[in-house]
Amino acid sequence: MKEKAKIRLIRIPAYLLLAITSVLALVPFYIMFIMGTYKNEDIFKGLRLLPGNYLAQNIQTILQGDVFTPYLNSMFISIVSMVSCILVSALCGYGMSKFRFKGRTVFLRILMITLMMPYQISLAGYLMEMRWLHLNNTLWPMIFVFFANPFGAFWMTQYIGSSIPDTIIESARIDGASEFRIFATIVLPIIKPAIITLGLLIFLWSWNNFIIPLVFVSDPNQYTLPLFVSTLGGSYRIDYAAKLLNLTIATIPVLVFFSIFSKYLIKGMTIGAVKE
Repeated sequence: MKEKAKIRLIRIPAYLLLAITSVLALVPFYIMFIMGTYKNEDIFKGLRLLPGNYLAQNIQTILQGDVFTPYLNSMFISIVSMVSCILVSALCGYGMSKFRFKGRTVFLRILMITLMMPYQISLAGYLMEMRWLHLNNTLWPMIFVFFANPFGAFWMTQYIGSSIPDTIIESARIDGASEFRIFATIVLPIIKPAIITLGLLIFLWSWNNFIIPLVFVSDPNQYTLPLFVSTLGGSYRIDYAAKLLNLTIATIPVLVFFSIFSKYLIKGMTIGAVKE
């Protein structure tokens, strides 16, 4: 009993530190919501800690712009991008880590070089490609940009290479299992933490993506949530209060996803992140 009491006393500073860190992390979200309950002119008069009485008017301003269409567009783009990136990255990681073929080292080096290059560099070429395919002013350019994600491919290559022994795959091959069956029944269940981690990151990057929609979309019916937030206000007035409230609403799905899958995110970041 004394040892348990000592352990609890030792953990108290750690718990206090975690509590303080959590509060500090949530304060910006709280202030963002509070500022969204005031008039546009009032948010520049100082920091507000208590809710104001202008919440209904700011909600009305958001609804006047048909926020549901951008919200659904962003949700569709993020979910499709997440699923497609996970599938393509997992297949690429399985092939690069468990198959020995000519040119494999070259492919890995190209992958790492691509990983270090910001996607803004290839934006002009991507714009011409989408225009050639007649996909401008649609939702697909925001989805295709995550289909072949270099980070996802590199992440899965490292994770599968370090977390799945070659003996398991060889045993399945000896038993007559096809490569796709091995991938579906053996590889995918083992790399579940990596799948959830990559899925959360891709969802977050796609949900917050602003440059791609800004370049490819001009039709208000194809607006994503970040692009919609930037258009709130009139020709001579920017409604910052309504924007802050809309950003608060846009943050809710991300907070829900991370709160549900946080333990898998931590596990995926710590296990198999570095190949031995």
